[in-house]
Amino acid sequence: MKSSFDKLVSEIRACRHCESLLPLGPNPVIQVSKYARLLIVGQAPGRKVHETGLPFNDPSGNRLREWMGVNRDIFYDSSRIALIPMGFCYPGTGKSGDLPPRKECAVLWRQKLLQELSNIRLTLVIGHYAHQYHLRGRQKTSLTQTVRCWKDYWPDYIPLPHPSPRNNRWLRDNPWFDKEVLPAMKARVDYVLGMRD
Repeated sequence: MKSSFDKLVSEIRACRHCESLLPLGPNPVIQVSKYARLLIVGQAPGRKVHETGLPFNDPSGNRLREWMGVNRDIFYDSSRIALIPMGFCYPGTGKSGDLPPRKECAVLWRQKLLQELSNIRLTLVIGHYAHQYHLRGRQKTSLTQTVRCWKDYWPDYIPLPHPSPRNNRWLRDNPWFDKEVLPAMKARVDYVLGMRD
């Protein structure tokens, strides 16, 4: 007999609420387990992730794993890491990249799912939409300022820019991110995942 958690995950994976609004149709892409200790909140799956059904299976994911100091085996171990974007399905493409995540996922599923994840010790909050939802009014006036003030959210949350190659200029313009935030984040990820004492 399925647990309430398993039923919820099955319902999410079968969701067709936005079917008529999605250019490639519904394909909710999440990675969850009740045992996960680290939660990664991204924006929404890109086209490649939609096609493969594997979260962060793209250049953004390669950079994020590098930032975290973890390999693919650890990253895709759902008993360690939950991957729950703001929008579960690929929203389509606009003039300057992918469209924003659809809001329906947060309304229909997000709080129910987060309530089930009682072992989370660290949440990596990636991008503007994730900052807005998870930092609940505590974010600063811009994404850059929110990330710069990362210590304000420590040790439970770490706000991040999106690891997309589209953000290469932001990373060049903000060298403090690489020098200050990433070493602290790697150490915290190691600790939370039990990779060191």
